[in-house]
Amino acid sequence: MTDFHHSRRRFMQLSGAALIAPPLLTGCSPAQAASSPASLPRKAIGMPFPSWGRLPDTIPPAPKEDSVGFAVVGLGGYAIGQVMPALAKAGRCHVAAVVSGNPDKAARVASAYGLPKDAIYNYDNFDELAKDDRVDAIYIVLPTGLHADWTEKAFAVGKHVLCEKPMALSPQEGERMISASKRAGRKLMIAYRCHFEPYNLHAMDLMRDKAVGTIKTIETFQHYRMGPTSPSENWRVVRSLAGGGALEDYGIYGLQAALYLSGETPSHIRAVTEQPAGDPRFAEIFASVRTEMQFPSGATASLFTSYDSAPGRNRVSVHGDAGTLLMDPATGYGGHKMTLTQGGKAKVLKPGDPSVQFSRQCAHFADAILDDVEIRTPGEMGLRDIRLIDAIYTSAAEDRVVTL
Repeated sequence: MTDFHHSRRRFMQLSGAALIAPPLLTGCSPAQAASSPASLPRKAIGMPFPSWGRLPDTIPPAPKEDSVGFAVVGLGGYAIGQVMPALAKAGRCHVAAVVSGNPDKAARVASAYGLPKDAIYNYDNFDELAKDDRVDAIYIVLPTGLHADWTEKAFAVGKHVLCEKPMALSPQEGERMISASKRAGRKLMIAYRCHFEPYNLHAMDLMRDKAVGTIKTIETFQHYRMGPTSPSENWRVVRSLAGGGALEDYGIYGLQAALYLSGETPSHIRAVTEQPAGDPRFAEIFASVRTEMQFPSGATASLFTSYDSAPGRNRVSVHGDAGTLLMDPATGYGGHKMTLTQGGKAKVLKPGDPSVQFSRQCAHFADAILDDVEIRTPGEMGLRDIRLIDAIYTSAAEDRVVTL
Protein backbone atom coordinates (compact mmCIF):
# COMPACT_ATOMS: atom_id res chain seq x y z
CA MET A 1 0.00 0.00 0.00
CA THR A 2 1.34 3.44 -0.89
CA ASP A 3 1.47 6.51 1.36
CA PHE A 4 -1.22 7.95 -0.89
CA HIS A 5 -3.83 5.28 -0.08
CA HIS A 6 -6.02 4.53 -3.07
CA SER A 7 -9.29 3.37 -1.51
CA ARG A 8 -12.57 5.19 -2.10
CA ARG A 9 -12.83 5.92 1.62
CA ARG A 10 -9.43 7.59 1.55
CA PHE A 11 -10.41 9.69 -1.46
CA MET A 12 -13.50 10.90 0.32
CA GLN A 13 -11.29 11.89 3.26
CA LEU A 14 -9.12 13.86 0.86
CA SER A 15 -12.21 15.55 -0.55
CA GLY A 16 -12.79 17.47 2.67
CA ALA A 17 -11.34 20.82 3.65
CA ALA A 18 -7.73 19.65 3.51
CA LEU A 19 -5.46 16.64 3.34
CA ILE A 20 -4.74 14.82 6.57
CA ALA A 21 -1.10 15.75 5.96
CA PRO A 22 -0.42 19.25 4.58
CA PRO A 23 0.57 19.59 0.92
CA LEU A 24 4.27 19.43 0.17
CA LEU A 25 3.96 22.63 -1.82
CA THR A 26 1.10 25.06 -2.32
CA GLY A 27 2.78 27.62 -4.53
CA CYS A 28 1.97 28.89 -7.99
CA SER A 29 1.32 26.62 -10.95
CA PRO A 30 4.03 26.00 -13.57
CA ALA A 31 2.27 28.30 -16.01
CA GLN A 32 2.40 31.13 -13.51
CA ALA A 33 6.09 30.95 -12.65
CA ALA A 34 8.86 32.61 -14.64
CA SER A 35 12.08 30.97 -15.73
CA SER A 36 15.33 32.11 -14.21
CA PRO A 37 17.71 34.28 -16.26
CA ALA A 38 20.16 31.37 -16.52
CA SER A 39 17.59 29.10 -18.16
CA LEU A 40 17.84 27.80 -21.69
CA PRO A 41 15.73 30.12 -23.87
CA ARG A 42 12.19 29.29 -24.93
CA LYS A 43 13.08 28.95 -28.57
CA ALA A 44 14.39 26.28 -30.92
CA ILE A 45 18.19 26.24 -30.88
CA GLY A 46 20.84 23.92 -32.26
CA MET A 47 22.02 21.71 -29.44
CA PRO A 48 25.17 19.54 -29.75
CA PHE A 49 24.96 15.96 -31.03
CA PRO A 50 23.16 13.98 -28.30
CA SER A 51 24.90 11.57 -25.97
CA TRP A 52 22.56 8.74 -26.99
CA GLY A 53 20.82 7.70 -30.19
CA ARG A 54 22.70 5.71 -32.79
CA LEU A 55 22.68 6.53 -36.48
CA PRO A 56 22.17 3.64 -38.93
CA ASP A 57 25.30 1.87 -40.16
CA THR A 58 23.92 1.82 -43.70
CA ILE A 59 21.51 4.11 -45.52
CA PRO A 60 17.93 2.80 -45.24
CA PRO A 61 16.34 1.36 -48.41
CA ALA A 62 14.70 3.76 -50.83
CA PRO A 63 11.08 4.47 -49.91
CA LYS A 64 8.17 2.91 -51.78
CA GLU A 65 6.13 5.04 -54.14
CA ASP A 66 3.21 5.68 -51.76
CA SER A 67 5.42 6.24 -48.70
CA VAL A 68 4.74 9.32 -46.55
CA GLY A 69 7.76 11.61 -46.34
CA PHE A 70 8.46 13.08 -42.90
CA ALA A 71 10.54 16.07 -41.92
CA VAL A 72 11.89 15.52 -38.40
CA VAL A 73 12.11 18.75 -36.40
CA GLY A 74 14.61 18.58 -33.54
CA LEU A 75 17.49 16.10 -33.64
CA GLY A 76 17.92 15.09 -30.01
CA GLY A 77 18.56 11.60 -28.67
CA TYR A 78 14.93 10.52 -28.89
CA ALA A 79 14.61 11.66 -32.51
CA ILE A 80 17.83 9.98 -33.58
CA GLY A 81 17.53 6.90 -31.37
CA GLN A 82 13.81 6.11 -31.73
CA VAL A 83 11.81 8.30 -34.11
CA MET A 84 13.98 8.19 -37.22
CA PRO A 85 14.67 4.42 -37.09
CA ALA A 86 10.91 3.88 -36.64
CA LEU A 87 10.10 6.02 -39.68
CA ALA A 88 12.62 4.06 -41.75
CA LYS A 89 11.14 0.76 -40.54
CA ALA A 90 7.43 1.52 -40.71
CA GLY A 91 6.86 0.57 -44.35
CA ARG A 92 4.64 3.44 -45.47
CA CYS A 93 6.94 6.14 -44.02
CA HIS A 94 10.41 7.49 -44.57
CA VAL A 95 12.63 10.34 -43.44
CA ALA A 96 12.47 12.96 -46.19
CA ALA A 97 14.07 15.95 -44.45
CA VAL A 98 15.59 17.13 -41.18
CA VAL A 99 15.28 20.45 -39.35
CA SER A 100 17.89 21.57 -36.84
CA GLY A 101 19.65 24.68 -35.63
CA ASN A 102 22.98 22.82 -35.61
CA PRO A 103 24.22 22.55 -39.23
CA ASP A 104 26.98 20.03 -38.48
CA LYS A 105 24.60 17.72 -36.65
CA ALA A 106 21.96 18.09 -39.34
CA ALA A 107 24.47 17.24 -42.09
CA ARG A 108 25.69 14.18 -40.19
CA VAL A 109 22.17 12.87 -39.63
CA ALA A 110 21.08 13.63 -43.19
CA SER A 111 24.07 11.78 -44.59
CA ALA A 112 23.25 8.69 -42.51
CA TYR A 113 19.75 8.66 -44.06
CA GLY A 114 20.89 9.38 -47.60
CA LEU A 115 19.25 12.80 -47.75
CA PRO A 116 20.46 15.44 -50.22
CA LYS A 117 21.69 18.81 -49.00
CA ASP A 118 18.47 20.53 -50.04
CA ALA A 119 16.55 18.30 -47.59
CA ILE A 120 18.37 19.93 -44.66
CA TYR A 121 16.47 22.82 -43.10
CA ASN A 122 17.02 25.08 -40.12
CA TYR A 123 14.68 27.07 -37.90
CA ASP A 124 15.12 30.21 -39.99
CA ASN A 125 14.24 28.74 -43.40
CA PHE A 126 11.55 26.35 -42.13
CA ASP A 127 8.88 28.11 -44.21
CA GLU A 128 10.58 26.85 -47.38
CA LEU A 129 9.18 23.40 -46.58
CA ALA A 130 5.95 24.67 -48.11
CA LYS A 131 7.55 24.18 -51.53
CA ASP A 132 9.06 20.76 -50.77
CA ASP A 133 6.76 18.11 -52.22
CA ARG A 134 8.97 15.37 -50.81
CA VAL A 135 7.63 16.22 -47.34
CA ASP A 136 4.03 15.26 -46.51
CA ALA A 137 4.19 15.39 -42.72
CA ILE A 138 6.26 16.89 -39.94
CA TYR A 139 7.25 15.05 -36.76
CA ILE A 140 7.89 17.57 -33.99
CA VAL A 141 10.42 16.32 -31.43
CA LEU A 142 11.18 19.64 -29.74
CA PRO A 143 10.81 20.53 -26.04
CA THR A 144 7.16 20.67 -24.99
CA GLY A 145 7.09 24.45 -24.61
CA LEU A 146 7.79 24.75 -28.35
CA HIS A 147 5.15 22.32 -29.58
CA ALA A 148 2.33 24.81 -30.11
CA ASP A 149 4.35 27.36 -32.09
CA TRP A 150 6.02 24.82 -34.35
CA THR A 151 2.82 22.86 -34.89
CA GLU A 152 1.21 26.07 -36.10
CA LYS A 153 4.22 26.71 -38.35
CA ALA A 154 3.96 23.17 -39.76
CA PHE A 155 0.28 23.58 -40.58
CA ALA A 156 1.04 26.97 -42.12
CA VAL A 157 3.35 25.27 -44.66
CA GLY A 158 0.60 22.78 -45.49
CA LYS A 159 1.91 19.63 -43.78
CA HIS A 160 0.31 17.06 -41.48
CA VAL A 161 1.71 16.97 -37.92
CA LEU A 162 2.75 14.16 -35.59
CA CYS A 163 3.72 15.85 -32.32
CA GLU A 164 5.51 14.36 -29.35
CA LYS A 165 3.77 14.12 -26.01
CA PRO A 166 2.69 15.98 -24.03
CA MET A 167 0.85 18.01 -26.62
CA ALA A 168 1.64 21.39 -25.03
CA LEU A 169 2.05 23.20 -21.72
CA SER A 170 -1.47 24.60 -21.39
CA PRO A 171 -5.00 23.94 -22.61
CA GLN A 172 -4.87 27.23 -24.50
CA GLU A 173 -1.84 26.05 -26.49
CA GLY A 174 -3.53 22.73 -27.22
CA GLU A 175 -6.63 24.52 -28.47
CA ARG A 176 -4.44 26.63 -30.77
CA MET A 177 -2.92 23.49 -32.27
CA ILE A 178 -6.29 21.88 -32.94
CA SER A 179 -7.63 25.09 -34.49
CA ALA A 180 -4.56 25.34 -36.74
CA SER A 181 -5.12 21.74 -37.86
CA LYS A 182 -8.73 22.48 -38.80
CA ARG A 183 -7.85 25.70 -40.63
CA ALA A 184 -5.18 23.91 -42.66
CA GLY A 185 -7.31 20.85 -43.34
CA ARG A 186 -4.41 18.68 -42.18
CA LYS A 187 -4.20 15.90 -39.60
CA LEU A 188 -2.84 16.20 -36.06
CA MET A 189 -1.72 13.22 -34.00
CA ILE A 190 -0.03 13.08 -30.58
CA ALA A 191 2.74 10.52 -30.21
CA TYR A 192 1.32 8.37 -27.42
CA ARG A 193 3.38 5.31 -28.27
CA CYS A 194 1.81 3.02 -25.61
CA HIS A 195 -1.37 2.91 -27.71
CA PHE A 196 0.68 0.88 -30.21
CA GLU A 197 2.63 -1.28 -27.75
CA PRO A 198 1.49 -4.94 -27.41
CA TYR A 199 1.55 -5.16 -23.59
CA ASN A 200 -0.47 -2.01 -23.05
CA LEU A 201 -2.86 -2.87 -25.88
CA HIS A 202 -3.42 -6.29 -24.33
CA ALA A 203 -3.99 -4.67 -20.93
CA MET A 204 -6.68 -2.48 -22.49
CA ASP A 205 -8.34 -5.58 -23.96
CA LEU A 206 -8.18 -7.39 -20.62
CA MET A 207 -9.85 -4.49 -18.83
CA ARG A 208 -12.59 -4.27 -21.46
CA ASP A 209 -13.14 -8.02 -20.99
CA LYS A 210 -13.41 -7.56 -17.19
CA ALA A 211 -10.40 -9.83 -16.56
CA VAL A 212 -10.06 -8.43 -13.02
CA GLY A 213 -13.79 -7.89 -12.55
CA THR A 214 -14.97 -4.44 -11.57
CA ILE A 215 -11.99 -2.12 -11.22
CA LYS A 216 -11.55 -0.76 -7.71
CA THR A 217 -8.13 0.90 -7.79
CA ILE A 218 -5.30 1.69 -10.20
CA GLU A 219 -1.78 2.52 -9.04
CA THR A 220 0.95 3.98 -11.23
CA PHE A 221 4.59 4.75 -10.42
CA GLN A 222 6.84 6.53 -12.91
CA HIS A 223 9.95 7.83 -11.23
CA TYR A 224 13.73 7.83 -11.13
CA ARG A 225 16.47 9.99 -9.67
CA MET A 226 17.69 12.64 -12.09
CA GLY A 227 21.42 13.28 -12.06
CA PRO A 228 22.98 16.68 -11.29
CA THR A 229 21.82 19.34 -13.75
CA SER A 230 20.42 22.86 -13.93
CA PRO A 231 18.12 25.01 -16.11
CA SER A 232 21.14 26.38 -17.97
CA GLU A 233 21.98 22.98 -19.46
CA ASN A 234 18.86 20.80 -19.49
CA TRP A 235 15.51 21.84 -20.99
CA ARG A 236 13.69 19.25 -18.89
CA VAL A 237 14.21 21.38 -15.77
CA VAL A 238 13.27 24.67 -17.46
CA ARG A 239 9.72 25.65 -16.56
CA SER A 240 8.97 27.48 -19.82
CA LEU A 241 10.07 24.45 -21.85
CA ALA A 242 8.98 21.54 -19.65
CA GLY A 243 6.13 22.86 -17.52
CA GLY A 244 6.05 21.33 -14.07
CA GLY A 245 8.62 18.68 -14.93
CA ALA A 246 8.25 14.99 -14.15
CA LEU A 247 4.47 14.89 -14.53
CA GLU A 248 4.51 16.08 -18.14
CA ASP A 249 7.62 14.10 -19.06
CA TYR A 250 7.32 10.73 -17.29
CA GLY A 251 4.16 10.84 -15.22
CA ILE A 252 1.96 11.33 -18.27
CA TYR A 253 2.40 7.61 -18.95
CA GLY A 254 0.83 6.85 -15.59
CA LEU A 255 -1.94 9.36 -16.20
CA GLN A 256 -2.62 7.86 -19.61
CA ALA A 257 -2.60 4.31 -18.21
CA ALA A 258 -5.15 5.22 -15.56
CA LEU A 259 -7.43 6.59 -18.28
CA TYR A 260 -7.12 3.85 -20.91
CA LEU A 261 -7.29 1.02 -18.38
CA SER A 262 -10.28 2.41 -16.50
CA GLY A 263 -11.97 3.56 -19.68
CA GLU A 264 -13.03 6.69 -17.78
CA THR A 265 -12.13 10.31 -17.25
CA PRO A 266 -11.86 11.35 -13.58
CA SER A 267 -14.59 13.36 -11.90
CA HIS A 268 -12.41 14.56 -8.97
CA ILE A 269 -8.68 15.21 -8.60
CA ARG A 270 -6.53 15.83 -5.50
CA ALA A 271 -2.78 16.40 -5.77
CA VAL A 272 0.32 17.50 -3.88
CA THR A 273 3.69 18.58 -5.24
CA GLU A 274 7.21 18.76 -3.85
CA GLN A 275 9.90 21.29 -4.77
CA PRO A 276 12.99 21.03 -2.54
CA ALA A 277 14.75 24.29 -1.79
CA GLY A 278 18.37 24.77 -2.80
CA ASP A 279 18.48 22.01 -5.43
CA PRO A 280 19.39 23.43 -8.89
CA ARG A 281 17.50 20.57 -10.54
CA PHE A 282 14.29 21.89 -9.05
CA ALA A 283 14.89 25.62 -9.14
CA GLU A 284 12.02 25.92 -11.61
CA ILE A 285 10.16 22.60 -11.67
CA PHE A 286 8.62 20.21 -9.17
CA ALA A 287 10.60 17.20 -7.98
CA SER A 288 7.52 15.02 -7.40
CA VAL A 289 3.78 14.98 -7.93
CA ARG A 290 1.30 12.70 -6.18
CA THR A 291 -2.22 12.57 -7.55
CA GLU A 292 -5.41 10.90 -6.41
CA MET A 293 -8.24 10.62 -8.93
CA GLN A 294 -11.80 9.42 -8.52
CA PHE A 295 -13.80 8.16 -11.50
CA PRO A 296 -17.57 8.33 -12.02
CA SER A 297 -17.80 4.54 -11.45
CA GLY A 298 -16.34 4.94 -7.94
CA ALA A 299 -12.94 3.51 -8.91
CA THR A 300 -9.88 5.49 -7.82
CA ALA A 301 -6.36 5.93 -9.17
CA SER A 302 -3.20 6.81 -7.28
CA LEU A 303 -0.37 8.29 -9.38
CA PHE A 304 3.18 9.04 -8.27
CA THR A 305 5.80 10.57 -10.53
CA SER A 306 9.18 11.98 -9.56
CA TYR A 307 12.60 13.07 -10.78
CA ASP A 308 13.99 12.57 -7.27
CA SER A 309 13.21 9.02 -6.23
CA ALA A 310 15.46 5.98 -6.21
CA PRO A 311 15.38 3.24 -7.22
CA GLY A 312 13.50 4.08 -10.40
CA ARG A 313 10.12 2.48 -11.04
CA ASN A 314 7.84 2.15 -14.03
CA ARG A 315 4.89 0.20 -12.72
CA VAL A 316 1.14 0.06 -13.31
CA SER A 317 -1.28 -2.17 -11.40
CA VAL A 318 -5.04 -2.60 -11.57
CA HIS A 319 -6.95 -4.12 -8.66
CA GLY A 320 -10.46 -5.41 -9.24
CA ASP A 321 -12.97 -7.46 -7.28
CA ALA A 322 -11.98 -10.58 -9.25
CA GLY A 323 -8.23 -10.20 -9.78
CA THR A 324 -5.16 -8.04 -10.33
CA LEU A 325 -3.16 -6.99 -13.35
CA LEU A 326 0.46 -5.98 -12.80
CA MET A 327 2.75 -4.42 -15.43
CA ASP A 328 6.29 -3.89 -14.19
CA PRO A 329 8.03 -2.46 -16.19
CA ALA A 330 4.91 -1.01 -17.78
CA THR A 331 5.51 1.76 -20.30
CA GLY A 332 9.16 1.80 -21.34
CA TYR A 333 10.90 1.17 -24.64
CA GLY A 334 11.26 -2.54 -23.90
CA GLY A 335 11.62 -5.20 -21.20
CA HIS A 336 7.91 -5.21 -20.33
CA LYS A 337 6.50 -7.75 -17.89
CA MET A 338 2.85 -8.53 -17.22
CA THR A 339 1.15 -10.77 -14.65
CA LEU A 340 -2.57 -11.45 -14.39
CA THR A 341 -3.83 -12.91 -11.11
CA GLN A 342 -7.29 -14.51 -10.97
CA GLY A 343 -8.62 -16.71 -8.19
CA GLY A 344 -5.26 -16.60 -6.44
CA LYS A 345 -3.44 -17.98 -9.48
CA ALA A 346 -0.86 -15.82 -11.27
CA LYS A 347 -0.23 -16.11 -15.00
CA VAL A 348 2.66 -14.42 -16.83
CA LEU A 349 1.54 -12.94 -20.15
CA LYS A 350 3.78 -12.14 -23.13
CA PRO A 351 1.60 -10.49 -25.77
CA GLY A 352 4.37 -9.32 -28.10
CA ASP A 353 7.53 -7.34 -28.75
CA PRO A 354 7.36 -3.87 -27.14
CA SER A 355 9.87 -2.40 -29.62
CA VAL A 356 7.27 -2.37 -32.42
CA GLN A 357 5.42 0.51 -30.73
CA PHE A 358 7.49 3.16 -32.50
CA SER A 359 7.16 1.89 -36.05
CA ARG A 360 3.48 1.02 -35.57
CA GLN A 361 2.81 4.53 -34.34
CA CYS A 362 4.40 6.04 -37.44
CA ALA A 363 2.67 3.56 -39.75
CA HIS A 364 -0.69 4.42 -38.18
CA PHE A 365 -0.22 8.10 -38.96
CA ALA A 366 0.73 7.21 -42.52
CA ASP A 367 -2.49 5.18 -42.76
CA ALA A 368 -4.44 8.18 -41.47
CA ILE A 369 -2.90 10.39 -44.16
CA LEU A 370 -3.15 7.92 -47.06
CA ASP A 371 -6.34 6.05 -46.20
CA ASP A 372 -8.10 8.56 -43.94
CA VAL A 373 -8.35 6.06 -41.06
CA GLU A 374 -9.40 7.48 -37.72
CA ILE A 375 -6.43 8.63 -35.64
CA ARG A 376 -6.11 6.61 -32.45
CA THR A 377 -4.36 9.37 -30.48
CA PRO A 378 -5.72 12.66 -31.89
CA GLY A 379 -5.14 16.20 -30.74
CA GLU A 380 -8.34 16.03 -28.70
CA MET A 381 -6.80 13.28 -26.56
CA GLY A 382 -3.72 15.42 -26.00
CA LEU A 383 -5.90 18.38 -25.03
CA ARG A 384 -7.87 16.25 -22.56
CA ASP A 385 -4.63 15.26 -20.84
CA ILE A 386 -3.31 18.82 -20.65
CA ARG A 387 -6.55 19.86 -19.00
CA LEU A 388 -6.14 17.08 -16.46
CA ILE A 389 -2.54 18.11 -15.78
CA ASP A 390 -3.74 21.68 -15.34
CA ALA A 391 -6.33 20.44 -12.81
CA ILE A 392 -3.62 18.48 -10.96
CA TYR A 393 -1.48 21.59 -10.54
CA THR A 394 -4.49 23.68 -9.59
CA SER A 395 -5.39 21.17 -6.86
CA ALA A 396 -1.85 21.24 -5.47
CA ALA A 397 -1.49 25.01 -5.64
CA GLU A 398 -4.87 25.74 -4.06
CA ASP A 399 -4.90 22.79 -1.65
CA ARG A 400 -8.32 21.53 -2.69
CA VAL A 401 -10.16 18.86 -4.59
CA VAL A 402 -10.82 19.89 -8.19
CA THR A 403 -14.15 18.76 -9.59
CA LEU A 404 -14.22 18.19 -13.33
